[in-house]
Amino acid sequence: MYASIILAHPSQDSFNNAIAQTVLECLQKENFIIYFHDLYKEGFDPVLKSEEIPKDSLQSKIVENYCSELALSDFIFIIHPNWWGQPPAILKGWIDKVLRPGIAYEFQEGDNGEGVPTGLLKAKYGIVFNTSNTPESREMNIFGDPLEKLWKDCIFNFCGVSNFHRKMFGIVVKSTPKQREDWLEEVKETVNKIMIEK
Repeated sequence: MYASIILAHPSQDSFNNAIAQTVLECLQKENFIIYFHDLYKEGFDPVLKSEEIPKDSLQSKIVENYCSELALSDFIFIIHPNWWGQPPAILKGWIDKVLRPGIAYEFQEGDNGEGVPTGLLKAKYGIVFNTSNTPESREMNIFGDPLEKLWKDCIFNFCGVSNFHRKMFGIVVKSTPKQREDWLEEVKETVNKIMIEK
């Protein structure tokens, strides 16, 4: 089976990186073919240019690789911090460039983009691990948890991935080593549970 892990955090010492490494280790034990990408470390260019937008446009080799890997993936793991209720810009650019028509979704013939698309991704699960420095009660009551809507409905469901799991860990900035250790154990338990259901 195939899995994609997409990490978007600028610091190699971040808790996001620790989450990604934990997911990687769990999948390696299950003998997955793994596509692991640290967008910052790879220097991914998030800027979508006008000539890249058409469905049949020529893409860079890097974007082509991301697209083919995503199309093959049975599981997609996304790991990033919550910045202003959104993913970091580098990850938003990855979404714009890689979740392309013909790869992640398709509109019916004659539909110019105003209708409801058909999701094309074959992934059985979309899993998102976030970190935050906002208390959960404030995130829910004041902001309405925009990342849940974004990833579950606007991205994964839109692209045909109906099984979705997301967990937000926080408050990271004041967390203790024991808390972070417990959170990583929760990541392991989540990944292992999903593997059982596969």
